[in-house]
Amino acid sequence: MSTDVKVAILRTAGTNCDQETKFAFEDLGARADLVHIKQLILNKYNLEDYHILAIPGGFSYGDDIASGKILANELRLSLSDAIKRFVEQGKLIIGICNGFQILAKSGILPGWDFNPHHFSQDITLTTNDSCKFEDRWIHLEHAPNSSCVWTRGIVQPIFLPVAHGEGKFVPRDQDVLNKLKSKNQVVFRYCSPSGLPTRYPENPNGSSEDIAGICDETGRVFGLMPHPERHFLLTQHPFWTRLKKKDRYGDGAKIFRNGINYIRKNL
Repeated sequence: MSTDVKVAILRTAGTNCDQETKFAFEDLGARADLVHIKQLILNKYNLEDYHILAIPGGFSYGDDIASGKILANELRLSLSDAIKRFVEQGKLIIGICNGFQILAKSGILPGWDFNPHHFSQDITLTTNDSCKFEDRWIHLEHAPNSSCVWTRGIVQPIFLPVAHGEGKFVPRDQDVLNKLKSKNQVVFRYCSPSGLPTRYPENPNGSSEDIAGICDETGRVFGLMPHPERHFLLTQHPFWTRLKKKDRYGDGAKIFRNGINYIRKNL
């Protein structure tokens, strides 16, 4: 059934990719509101009114303590019930860069036991192996067996920028990594331009098994370190004038389009 897709784009002090994320959703026909975390906590906005929760990139609260940690705690301690209902209703969540860090450090991803009272963090995003901020374009291979609804139909390596100092994906232990793979929750891996396994700088941070993005078991909650909103338009590609492709959209647009289409078909 067709529906007007409503997106809540979460922001707080230090968020700086909210406008680009809003543009991406609205360009494809969704309605997007910039919603401050305090407005949700104080019930001035209600997650029940939205179909998609997007947590964009930036440096929330200056990445004090660790990247995304403070906002992750706010979500876990103040909004966990609302977020659990949101996911149980079949709705979607995407976390990009700092948003992925927040999803990981709140326990929303991998989502096996998102419980603020019995909290156990299974994954993290930590300091890059290079010990410096990495700002570069990278290729991503889509895991062929991924259950992620956000990335359906992506078969070629895609090209997106990264911009982070703490983007190294690390599971708590080998059992967590094995569980992610067995449940088809690995979505993207850093790769060479031809789609082969790689190393620095094509893996910009040293992530375990080149993992750049994962989803929950439903495939509806998705986190990734690269920025699809920064290659939403073809003209954002660093060499766009040399490309044979002349479509208006870049590689990141399909991710946003998949999310919107999923809501229109299923809610």
